[in-house]
Parts: sequence; C-alpha cells; structure tokens
Amino acid sequence: MQVSTAVATPSPRSTRARDKLMHTAEQLYAEHGFANVSIRMISEAAGQRNKSAVQYHFSTRDELIQAILARHAAAIDEHRIPMVAALEASGEVSLREWIACILTPHIEHHIQLGTPSWYGRFLAQAVVEPSLREHAVQASLRTPSFQRLEKLWPPRPDRDPDLAAQYRAMIRLLVVHMCAELEGDLAMGLVAPADAEQSWRRLGEHLITAVCGLSTALLEIPEP
Repeated sequence: MQVSTAVATPSPRSTRARDKLMHTAEQLYAEHGFANVSIRMISEAAGQRNKSAVQYHFSTRDELIQAILARHAAAIDEHRIPMVAALEASGEVSLREWIACILTPHIEHHIQLGTPSWYGRFLAQAVVEPSLREHAVQASLRTPSFQRLEKLWPPRPDRDPDLAAQYRAMIRLLVVHMCAELEGDLAMGLVAPADAEQSWRRLGEHLITAVCGLSTALLEIPEP
C-alpha cells in the first residue's frame, strides 16, 4: 500500500486569510512593537472569528514573523536579480556598483510598497529583537541574488573577522533604520506622498555614498 506524500494546495480562502494575517501583523508590529501586540489582537484586527487563526496558519508568532520577512526578501530578490546579471555580464565591478546592487533593490521595494507602508518599521524592530535578528539577517543573505552578488566581491582572507562582523552590523542598522525613519515620516505626513518616490531615491543615493565611505574607511577597500 502506497502512502501519498503530496502536500495539499491551500484553498483560495485559506490563502487570503493567511495573507490578511501577515499584512495585519506587519502593520500592528510596525506601529505598536512586538511586545505590545498579541496573537489574539492580530486575529481580531484581521477580522478572523477564530481567535486561534494565527496558530492555525503559522503555529507560532515567530513563524508568522519569519513568513513576513521571507515574503519581503523574495520581492527584493526580484529587483536585484537583473542588477546582478548586469554586473556579471560587465566583467568588472566597482565598489559603488557592488554596494548599489545590495541597497537599490531595498529602495525599489519600498517605492513599490507605496504609502503608507509598514515593512521598514517592522524590519527595524526585527533586527534588534534578539530572538528574531538572525532570521531577519538570513532572510536576505539566503536569497539567490545575494549569493550570486557575493561571488563578485569575495572577502579578503586576511581581514579581521570581528571588524568585518561589526562593519556588517553598522551597515545593517544604518540602512534599516534610515528606511524606517523615512517610512515613518511618510506615514505621519511629514513628507508629502507626492514626494515619496523622489525621497526614497535620494535616501538610496545617500546610503550608497555612506556605505562606500564606511567600506573604504573601516575595511581599507580601495575605491576604483
């Protein structure tokens, strides 16, 4: 007797409920913080009669958060894939081009999300939450485009690993929190919605310049 191992395809209703829970959780966490939002609050705000809806779809709070992180990472990956392909075809990559390929897809994703959005503030909390930080970091590092990009600028074997780790943390916090700040300003009306795209692109250019400066100062990478 053969036992089927096929995974059942979620129904459209189940998929819609799952998406609604993720969207609602992201907004609530962004606006109120992880500590101030319960699983029950998410279910109620998402319009679910079943107060255990989150546990049904995600089992735990952390699994829900990881699913949100993975969804955004996949969307950012779609923006980065053609950029990486262009760099691979060029044969020669400058430091600024390499850093732009890391950061620009994040900026494009924020623009695509529109205003208001909550991902920036959600991510800013995830990267400083001890139990979630590594999930937030790995969600980006595991994407196919990032793994291809790393091969275009291999690390130096003689580099101080502690310094390299601190450098990555500095970059992560700089980028994540500056994006969260602009997103918050847009949500509060401190930046006009009509200026959103221009503001995001300006921030992207400034971040690229700042990261290039940190790279050359801390890691002694020569700028071509």
